[in-house]
Amino acid sequence: MEETNTQYPCDISVVLPVFNEEENLQELYDKLSAVLVKLERTYELIFVDDGSTDNSAALLKEINHKDEKVKIVRLKRNFGQTASLSAGIEYSHGSIIVLMDSDLQHDPEDLPSFIRHIDKGYDVVSGWRKNRVDNFWLRRIPSFIANMAMAKMSGIKLHDFGTTFKAYRKEVIKNVKLYGDFHRFIPVLASKTGASIIEIPIKNIERNRGRSSYNLLRTWTVFFDLLRINFLSRYLSRPLQFFGTFGLFVSLAGFTVMSYLIFLKYAFGLGILVHRPVLFILSILLFITGIQFLTLGLLGEIVSKVYHELDRSKTFYIREIIE
Repeated sequence: MEETNTQYPCDISVVLPVFNEEENLQELYDKLSAVLVKLERTYELIFVDDGSTDNSAALLKEINHKDEKVKIVRLKRNFGQTASLSAGIEYSHGSIIVLMDSDLQHDPEDLPSFIRHIDKGYDVVSGWRKNRVDNFWLRRIPSFIANMAMAKMSGIKLHDFGTTFKAYRKEVIKNVKLYGDFHRFIPVLASKTGASIIEIPIKNIERNRGRSSYNLLRTWTVFFDLLRINFLSRYLSRPLQFFGTFGLFVSLAGFTVMSYLIFLKYAFGLGILVHRPVLFILSILLFITGIQFLTLGLLGEIVSKVYHELDRSKTFYIREIIE
């Protein structure tokens, strides 16, 4: 049995976002509890009710009355999975935080493997659905393409960014700002702080009860989030480097074209507006556009400074917390 980290009230916090999962909650709780008890570590289960419209809230309250290790965080409305996870992380007390779905597609029996790898010294342990059972064309192919693009653009060599099933050291994840659908990119954000990451195989189980909220439109969301996280991770603290560099090249292009037109005028007597009016207009547009990008970079530097100095706003609002 491991000793509890004295910095935190318990060893393990399991955070589970819930949205209309009344058919799965009791079985999920039973399986998770059985696994966690065997670990002989102090733990808590944090169910985040993300505005469920079914009987999920009532079932969670019943479970809470029977088990003091269960905490319920109820949001005022449906804010989405990333906001739910962020709320659960904020109100967790464990030195190790495990994130997983509440639809029973993540096997609680895999959880001890996550804890063992954290105990070995890793900061982030990411699940890998190595043998997927999802629909080949609608889930596996889009997921393969998205994961390949994410690994290439982020430089983090993971096979499966999409699964929620991951474990983190509290000190690594507590300062990671989550919004949009950025829960997929927590390892990318954590890696920027020097966190050590390992990927482990997990079971992929078909959903037997309840209704999945997945649709192909989420693939486009992932694509745009990928571009956004790639930009933010590189240039959030130095926007002038991105916009300024582009603006400088565009301005230089405009200056080069204008210099060429001036050379033609004085070397060969060719009037700029008579013989090269299109190039003249293009040179002016390029120069002005470049200046605008340079200005945009400077404004970005101001916004970045304000962003880092001000308190960050929440992406969720709490209805109640039931301990």
